[in-house]
Amino acid sequence: MDGKATYLDGKFLIAMPALDDGDFARSVIYMCAHSAEGAMGLVINKPLDHLSFPDLLVQLDIIPDEKRIRLPTAARSMRVHQGGPVDTGRGFVLHTSDFHLDASTLPISEDLSLTATVEILKAIAEGRGPEHSLLTLGYAGWAPGQLEGEILANGWLTTDSDPDIIFSAVDGDRYRRALATLGVDLAALSPVSGRA
Repeated sequence: MDGKATYLDGKFLIAMPALDDGDFARSVIYMCAHSAEGAMGLVINKPLDHLSFPDLLVQLDIIPDEKRIRLPTAARSMRVHQGGPVDTGRGFVLHTSDFHLDASTLPISEDLSLTATVEILKAIAEGRGPEHSLLTLGYAGWAPGQLEGEILANGWLTTDSDPDIIFSAVDGDRYRRALATLGVDLAALSPVSGRA
């Protein structure tokens, strides 16, 4: 990869059917960083059923249990996602760029940013956070050249990201909708790939 234009920052990675690894099967990953040093992204379509955002706020002592009922509607309904197998005890919030914390927020594109501090969780709980956000625990990471090798081995499709898919789509629909941006029908995908 010679130039910046070949890196995948701000793009979607969509798992091919042959990639049936438990962590990444049928996953859509938003790429937060990609360079010669490696890559980092967040799986955006794997909600954790055992942990809600209000539960997390209570566990982190951001709010007492009795205050969960007073959370803004958006905070009460926010889901926690499994962002990937790396650093699963750490939270990452992918959000619209209308929210910024100095020295904590990483702008990824004109529209989206990433913040990984407890301060953004407090802001969301208080109703002063970003307009749209997606919370993950953990992230997906690749060593230098690893992701490029997986793409060449037909493990991933890449496409432009779509904030509507990230923030508005139902979790179970993100994979199909991301494929549709490429004109690919899920039913037409074969788990076996070949080369001409």
